[in-house]
Amino acid sequence: MNLDLFSAEDTAPPTPYEIAPGAWALPGIASTHADALWAGIHKVIQSHPLRHLVTPGGSRMSVAMSNCGDLGWVSDEAGYRYQGTDPLTQTPWPAMPEGFREMAISAAEQAGYPAFEPDACLINRYAPGARMTLHQDKNERDYSAPIVSVSLGLPAVFELGGLERGDKVQRLSLQHGDVLVWGGPARLRFHGVRAVDPGQHLLTGAHRFNLTFRKAA
Repeated sequence: MNLDLFSAEDTAPPTPYEIAPGAWALPGIASTHADALWAGIHKVIQSHPLRHLVTPGGSRMSVAMSNCGDLGWVSDEAGYRYQGTDPLTQTPWPAMPEGFREMAISAAEQAGYPAFEPDACLINRYAPGARMTLHQDKNERDYSAPIVSVSLGLPAVFELGGLERGDKVQRLSLQHGDVLVWGGPARLRFHGVRAVDPGQHLLTGAHRFNLTFRKAA
């Protein structure tokens, strides 16, 4: 049986804390930037709409997504990869909003990863029932840079496993404004998001949004 890191009755610590070697939770640090981040999301998806990608095996992902930055992560029957153009619009991905970049760099620094320079930001929208199965982020060329993940809107349960798919999974309740950073010994840990419960949030409505910053090239 998996042990939840925090139950519904617990209160998240007000300061960053390590959830595993190399992996840090930064509760609520994006809350004061939420409006600006939300405006940036809308600007990106107006020109590069959210879409449900297809896995190499032909399955439709439950999470809708888009990208901004020099590179964007895509998936289709040909495989998982980064590329500089949006396959839906056949145009370059929009530039990463400066507020996005500043948020990612600041979070990485607080987690002990200085000089993080993200060149890709995945924008994921979770409707109720959408989930992300356990996986490793292995399409990047250099694993020395961390992953920075920002949560907005509806709460979700993040799962952090080990370096093998069958390793024990820890669970962490993520709230609006929470940020996770993992790198170093945690960089290739399996991770995922459990199915999001129905609800309403003042900023994002019936959805959870997640910004995932990476150094892909």
